Amino acid sequence: MKFTSAKKTISMVGVLLGLCTAEAYAQQTTTAFTRQDTLRGTITPERAWWDLTYYHLDIKVNPADSTIYGKNTIRYKVLDPYQIMQIDLQPPMRMEKVMQNGKQLNVRQEGNAYFIQLVEAQHNGDQNEVEVYYGGKPQVSKNPPWSGGITWKRDAQGKPFIASSNQGAGASLWWPCKDHMYDEPDSMLISVVVPKDLTNVSNGRLRGVDENPDGTRTFHWAVINPINNYGVNINIGDYVHFGEKYQGEKGVLDCDYWVIRDNLEKAKVQFKDVRRTLDAFEHWFGPYPFYEDSYKLVEAPYLGMEHQSSVTYGNGYANGYRGRDLSGSGWGMKFDYIIIHETGHEWFANNITYKDVADMWIHESFTTYSEPLFVEYHYGKQAGSEYVIGIRQNIRNDRPIIGHYNVNKSGSGDMYPKGANMLHTLRQVVNDDEKWRGILRGLNRDFYHQTVTTGQIENYLSKHTGRDLSRFFDQYLRDTRLPALEYKLEKKKLTYRWTNVVEGFDMPVKVYLNGQEQWLEPTTDWKEIKKVKAGTKLTIDPNFYVQEGKEV
Repeated sequence: MKFTSAKKTISMVGVLLGLCTAEAYAQQTTTAFTRQDTLRGTITPERAWWDLTYYHLDIKVNPADSTIYGKNTIRYKVLDPYQIMQIDLQPPMRMEKVMQNGKQLNVRQEGNAYFIQLVEAQHNGDQNEVEVYYGGKPQVSKNPPWSGGITWKRDAQGKPFIASSNQGAGASLWWPCKDHMYDEPDSMLISVVVPKDLTNVSNGRLRGVDENPDGTRTFHWAVINPINNYGVNINIGDYVHFGEKYQGEKGVLDCDYWVIRDNLEKAKVQFKDVRRTLDAFEHWFGPYPFYEDSYKLVEAPYLGMEHQSSVTYGNGYANGYRGRDLSGSGWGMKFDYIIIHETGHEWFANNITYKDVADMWIHESFTTYSEPLFVEYHYGKQAGSEYVIGIRQNIRNDRPIIGHYNVNKSGSGDMYPKGANMLHTLRQVVNDDEKWRGILRGLNRDFYHQTVTTGQIENYLSKHTGRDLSRFFDQYLRDTRLPALEYKLEKKKLTYRWTNVVEGFDMPVKVYLNGQEQWLEPTTDWKEIKKVKAGTKLTIDPNFYVQEGKEV
């Protein structure tokens, strides 16, 4: 196998993930994008011509030397005949050889991208496959799950405790794949060899365990639904298992829990939040999207992440987010943040998946919004409102929520608290709770197991709310300013308008005039209401994420 390496480039791009620090939120830098960013973030010609249909990831994980070796069999359908295929794999991992129909293929490397020269003619409609052999010491995550890589730790008994986490940085940190979110395999088999005293837990259902002559065991996990690259995971440790049957909207859902042996009793108590979560989210969003692959909650040596049907957990078996309430309202201590938030991603991230990381808000805004919906379902509407209003304290309004397209660059971390408050505000505009619930359920039904763009989500919400929301989304997703309602009260007349907004912003808003509810339809031009009592006090409904009314 012949490799040629292109000149290395240095990437200036960083990915902002998770609940970022104030410093990370506020940092303002000029981003320089490189050829590598483009190769990662673009649907290149070497990606576009083939449709990914299946992966068989077959690997051996060696805790003794922190290496992974194996192969990935990639099946695909030819959409438009072409002879070069792009597969991604990040150093220090290396491709060893690529085979098709028993023939070794030439490969040209350019940074993280490997361009495979196919020998046999590719015909439209053909179903073909390549085998990619690889190995090495994968990048170690310095701060999982926010920095991508593998975490190699040991449990309290000194046994290996290993897990992957690679959102943003990419699955190609530890296995070769088509590392772009637009294309998902229809199904996948994950075969992982580990020492005989350890267990590997991955996505989907356990198909079987092989006892190998060399004292290792191979765990085979089968996924029969489409799965995004970053949702694929390995979790290796001295696990014990318990589970339950959940009677859901689509029938019986198998819920399986895998925890480190010493934590079994704590998990049996803390994981009761799973049932409460499924109750709330099936009510709001519709059926759990992966009944066929089961639901799993798996202890991990880091905080946690939304791996599809294999949600990882490391919140210390305590309520809140690492024991604190992100909302400051008190309601955040009524549930385990990681169980609720990461499970919410099964609907928004794994069922409905962004095509480009610039649209990451589709994952994080809706999922952060799932937290107050959980609170509302169990504790009432006022409690949910108090929670979502409370997380406004974490908003920075530093840069737009929408990121840069085609270069693997997400937007501001405000996509979490600000995005949730944007959706909560939109609910007020809809002003019909059952209609709003129908829209949320409709999103998960009509975009079931699909990759989507911001435009598709915006258009869907405009259509089903019956209102042109283009300026609304321009304001909250693409602008950092917070709308301000400016008004004047004089001579028994109220005049008002929106300021600090994009051109054409026309969101209706609920206000109270001396405590009496009143809906206004402001634009950027002055409007007026006559016959208003002198001395009237105007307040804005706090459920709208806008500035307090400013009298001029």
